[in-house]
Amino acid sequence: MNRAQLDKQPADVASMFDDVASRYDITNDVLSLGQARAWRRSVSYAVAAGPGERVLDLAAGTGTSSMSFTHHGAEVVAGDISEGMLAEGRRRHPKIDFVYADALDLPFEDESFDVVTISFGIRNVHDVDRALAEMLRVLRPGGRLIVCEFSTPTFSPFARVYKEYLMRALPPVATAVSSNPEAYVYLAESIRAWPDQDEFAVQIRDAGFDQVKYRNLSGGIVAVHHALKP
Repeated sequence: MNRAQLDKQPADVASMFDDVASRYDITNDVLSLGQARAWRRSVSYAVAAGPGERVLDLAAGTGTSSMSFTHHGAEVVAGDISEGMLAEGRRRHPKIDFVYADALDLPFEDESFDVVTISFGIRNVHDVDRALAEMLRVLRPGGRLIVCEFSTPTFSPFARVYKEYLMRALPPVATAVSSNPEAYVYLAESIRAWPDQDEFAVQIRDAGFDQVKYRNLSGGIVAVHHALKP
């Protein structure tokens, strides 16, 4: 399956995540063998949100990651296109501002955030270049972009096993723990189709960001990309 075959309209993706909202976090913990929490901690460290800063957390889901950005006094806006996720997030974290936010047309003024972050969501966006342009637009000069996404393991033999065999195991496991296992079939295929760390770094740079770098987590299963708005 190639990237074009994975393209979905935002409403379709939103509906898919509506269906898994109530069990989304526990399903992710199971499917990642508990690594999801460590990945979230790494993102929080990379975001490094400080007092008075304004953070936009896109594809925020139920706000599990968003909460960590508030610990040092930052103001956090959690954006998502799934009304189900937003409703669940508002129920769990009433102190966070949850907003319907399509990454392709963000409902925010230019230069209104110090940090924009998105975890495990950008690969599900219909037009990644347009989404990156929107993130650049709403960032203040010198603002930080942090993108955490599944990537390509750095050890080639394991990368082949991971993408060809472990991805086949994901849908059956999701069937046992998820409220909508079909959603995880799509997610598994989207992981396989996503570019590797270096390709995505070039894409971020081409979108107009500066000082692009990344850090591999879990041997490259996940990569956290960091960039600045000039």
